[in-house]
Formats: sequence, C-alpha cells, structure tokens
Amino acid sequence: MPELPEVETIARGLDSRVAGDVIESVWLGSKPEPLKSAAREIVAALEAKRISGVRRVGKHIVFDLENGGRASSAKKTHKTSRAKTPAPTSIKTQWIVHLGMTGRMLVCPAEEEIEKHTHAVARLASGRELRFVDPRRFGRLSVASGFEAPGSEPLDVELAAFTALFRRRKTPIKSALLNQKLLSGVGNIYADESLFRAQVRPRRRAASLTREELGRLHQSVREVLREAIALGGSSISDYVDSDGEEGFFQLQHRVYGREGEACLVCRTPVKRVVIAGRSAHYCPKCQK
Repeated sequence: MPELPEVETIARGLDSRVAGDVIESVWLGSKPEPLKSAAREIVAALEAKRISGVRRVGKHIVFDLENGGRASSAKKTHKTSRAKTPAPTSIKTQWIVHLGMTGRMLVCPAEEEIEKHTHAVARLASGRELRFVDPRRFGRLSVASGFEAPGSEPLDVELAAFTALFRRRKTPIKSALLNQKLLSGVGNIYADESLFRAQVRPRRRAASLTREELGRLHQSVREVLREAIALGGSSISDYVDSDGEEGFFQLQHRVYGREGEACLVCRTPVKRVVIAGRSAHYCPKCQK
C-alpha cells in the first residue's frame, strides 16, 4: 500500500500536470467497491469543476475543486520542498482518492487505450483524461468538503505533541506508529526504518519510551519521510508515480525487507517478527 512518501510524490506530480484544468465529464465503472460516495454524487461534484490544486492529506490524494472556468494554459513551476499552502476559501468540493494497495491515478491522452481495471475516467478540457486504475479494488473514491486526516501530520507535528501521542500508550510502538488516528500517513516501511534510526525495538510498549527515545523517534520519522519523498518513494511491488516512474528509496532501506541479511551498521542478522498481524523488521543489537 502506498504510504506518505509515495502519495506525496503522486500528488505533487498530479498537481504539476492537471492543476488549472477543468473536468468536463466523468465516467464511473460498474464495480461498487471503489465508490465510497454514491456514483451520482461523485459525478455531480466533479463535472464542470476546475482543479485548483492537488495535495496529500494523510494517505489520501485530495483534488481541490472550484466552479469551472477555462483551463489554465500556464505551466506551473513545481518546488521540491513541501509547501504548506491552505486550500483557498472559495473551494467548495474535494475529490478524495485513496489508492488502497494497487490503485493508480494516470494522466492519459484521450485516445490512449483504457486499461483493464479502470474504475473512473475524468475527461479534462485540455483533451487529456484522469484515470483511476485499481486491479484489487481496495482503493476508494469519494467527494467531501473540508476533508481532514484523522491524525497528526508527521512532517509538521512538533516534539511536544508527538510525545503526547505515545506517552500513555500500552500498545507496541510499531503498532502506535501505524495508528492513523495518531499519525496519518506512516505505514509499515517507514515505521520500521524510523524505529531503526531511533534505535528502538518495534515491540517496546510506547509508554516505556523515554523522552530521549521519543525525541530520537520524532526526528527519525521526519528524516526518513523527507528522504523518501526526495527519492520518489519506495517501489516494492507495483508502485509508480504519476509519470509511471519508480521510486528509489527502497535502495536506502536499512531493515525493511532485509530479514536474515546483515545489519548495515553492526552486521548482526536483521530479524522479522509479527506484531498485531503486521511484519516488523529490526536489528536486535542496534535497537533496544
């Protein structure tokens, strides 16, 4: 499942390509699973709307929409740093896309053949199409107004607020990091990598972590996520960005997916355990 860096990468790519364009018409497939909102509600919310911007909220891609007009012909200059720009107050509707495990958002020429497992097509005034493709149908499409993630934003949360999230949690710290009501966007890969850098074992009770350890974890979570975004995310399975390109952060993994291999720091074999049904990778020597 795409995690924060992958969704951020995709959202940035989409924003640079379709912001300013207008959705002229919408086609939705017959499979009910991808539709979290009613089909007629999605169509009514999207048609004749201008895409004012595309951004990430947690693990969701959010298309900010406003009343339609002419598509902008100007090319946007995309910055590599993450901008903290709030949605304009004139925006009434948002198209929310959750990619699930295998979902992809494609920007295609209208004449390009439609892939199997395409569940939504938004035809744009520019002559292109936005297509949602999802073979396993775990992704979700919905519309909303004022959509917010349930937990804190990992890249923005301050140390005091971060510490308060875990101070009294009796669950393993790995499970707490994956709790989207606490931190929205962190998944299995980046939880493992962050815990390794913070030198904390994934089975440790969250409440047992000292202030120093929580400080290291706070820093490592933000470092890992920023590095992963800079490298376009991790292409473990079939993840590609909005241009169809793979990410490169998987080449920087220090523990995730390296069970039995030598730790890159101390050469101790990396271990894998299962915590609350999720795998966790760690070095038994470097992490305490």
